[in-house]
Amino acid sequence: MSKNNVSHPKLFLDQTSVNNADISSSAYRSLIHCSSWTPAPRMPEQSNDYRVVVFGAGGVGKSSLVLRFVKGTFRDTYIPTVEDTYRQVISCDKSVCTLQITDTTGSHQFPAMQRLSISKGHAFILVYSITSRQSLEELKPIYQQVLAIKGTVESIPIMLVGNKSDEMAQREVETKEGEAQATSWKCAFMETSAKTNSNVKELFQELLSLEKKRDMSLSIDGKRSGKNKRADKLKGKCSIM
Repeated sequence: MSKNNVSHPKLFLDQTSVNNADISSSAYRSLIHCSSWTPAPRMPEQSNDYRVVVFGAGGVGKSSLVLRFVKGTFRDTYIPTVEDTYRQVISCDKSVCTLQITDTTGSHQFPAMQRLSISKGHAFILVYSITSRQSLEELKPIYQQVLAIKGTVESIPIMLVGNKSDEMAQREVETKEGEAQATSWKCAFMETSAKTNSNVKELFQELLSLEKKRDMSLSIDGKRSGKNKRADKLKGKCSIM
């Protein structure tokens, strides 16, 4: 087969994703010499980046939540994710840093990527679908892995999220069950709908408000309404404009 006919369906990942996928150095060198692919420039991670990692089973709507928050869009079709990262400039300790949101795979085929994401993450969003009790069960080993790698979760912002709250007729997990699980894990809880944009912005607002080590805001223009100021006093240090 000629070089021009070689297909590389996964080669649109950035350098970080390639490294996380445990591709050997020899295999990687062979890839970068293929004329059909030019690696994307690697964006160096800064020490003040704030990394949020989103976990959950396939099909629960992780990508939909992230895309709704970052881009304000929603897609009905399900496209499996290997790992995608989205970046947004935010205010942090009266300076500027990057909110880095990692949308992880719902597959169990990449344990090394999962461990790396946990070790580098500052905050975590654990997503299940209210229409699938199994998707909540699949979060339990992920939570245990976060606990094992981090040692403790008491000072780590974690949100348990029941997505697809618009699909009430198909509900399998009651709100009180999600609340009970969150209480057991000592984390915050919220139900959302990426489709109707219900509680999506509030999800990230609440996650930032759980961070006590930094003073962060998604607003970098300094403009704050009286309502938002009052909300800050009630909820904590972080806000989404």
